[in-house]
Amino acid sequence: MVTRLRLYTPPSEEVTERPGPEVRVRLADLLPVAAMAQRMNYVWINDFLDDEVMVSHDLYEVMQAFRPSQPSSA
Repeated sequence: MVTRLRLYTPPSEEVTERPGPEVRVRLADLLPVAAMAQRMNYVWINDFLDDEVMVSHDLYEVMQAFRPSQPSSA
């Protein structure tokens, strides 16, 4: 008797949930560590570059206002 191979096809609406934030950190504690890791080219910082960070509405607005005024690299 011949057995047919069946392939698993996941449901089309399968949603992967991201875990919620686990630890609250002050921006004053996070920025120096991230800046040093970037400056010193620590490889581990690359693992987190795509991570999302939640910020307050007012900080987001300041970031948006600041973005066009950044000097160009040229």
